[in-house]
Amino acid sequence: MKRNTLRILAAALLATTFGAQAQPGFPTQPVKWVVPYAPGGTTDVIARQLAIRMGQDLGQPVIVDNKPGAASIIGATFIARSAPDGYTVGTADSGTLAFNPAMYSSLSYNADKDFSFIGGLGRMPLVLAVHPAFPAKNVQEFLALARKTPGAVSSGSSGPGSPLHVALELFKQRTQTDILHVAYKGSAPAIQDLMAGQVNAMFVDLPPSLSMIKAGKVRVLAVATPQRLAILPDVPTMAEAGVPGFEAYAWQGFVGPAKLSPTVIERLNKDLVAALRNPETRAKLEEIGIQPMPMTPQQFADFTRSEQKLWSGVIKAANIKLD
Repeated sequence: MKRNTLRILAAALLATTFGAQAQPGFPTQPVKWVVPYAPGGTTDVIARQLAIRMGQDLGQPVIVDNKPGAASIIGATFIARSAPDGYTVGTADSGTLAFNPAMYSSLSYNADKDFSFIGGLGRMPLVLAVHPAFPAKNVQEFLALARKTPGAVSSGSSGPGSPLHVALELFKQRTQTDILHVAYKGSAPAIQDLMAGQVNAMFVDLPPSLSMIKAGKVRVLAVATPQRLAILPDVPTMAEAGVPGFEAYAWQGFVGPAKLSPTVIERLNKDLVAALRNPETRAKLEEIGIQPMPMTPQQFADFTRSEQKLWSGVIKAANIKLD
């Protein structure tokens, strides 16, 4: 009897040992980071900066895979339909999670149910910029002109339903002004026309516009942030300029398909937060106008829900529909 008991215990111990070896810790292979935009843009830059640092901590390469198109829907759908094993994750931004559900009557993904929320990535403050020759020298003069001739002041954006467009709509609703929206196919041609004086104004995010601002090719009236920005210390906030409570950012977060295991989420979040707090990486992001946004998975989920609530109301009031 004792021999049988010993054999059973030995067999159980052996099985436990080999079982542990057969289920090694995550990750055991490269991780794919899906970016729902083309290479070279702000979203791509953030992903590549963080992927390098995260790959070092994870012990496996983190490979950026660009899947642009359809207002981030193509990339988001690819993530949502991937196996929930942690090896396909990616960027979901304010458009993916907060705007698209309100603008499209039918989406190929469900922003609430099809993703595991891993953490925040970064946010890009928006600023109200005008052509250097535009007569308004501050926000109050800008509003006076807009109210004097409703619809005559024009404001460009990177396209219908973009963060730059919905920020303009929020501004119009909060200030009760009629400003003409001029939609472009991307922020680059919109900024070019702002510099050329073809449009009077534009809400711009800092990463693609900072060099033009510093060169004096456009003039910033206010920043849509609660505090002044260190890289634009002389520019007032919207609250200081007389529009209290107006804040607007383009933001990005890190997600995987639904039903990722808590262990995988915890590991990815841990290394993501470490990368965002790394002094060298943080400095590189802040240098181009990106504010790192480290969050726990729950904090990012709660943040997303609050953004959905805010922007869905703005979008419905502005009647923005993209299908």
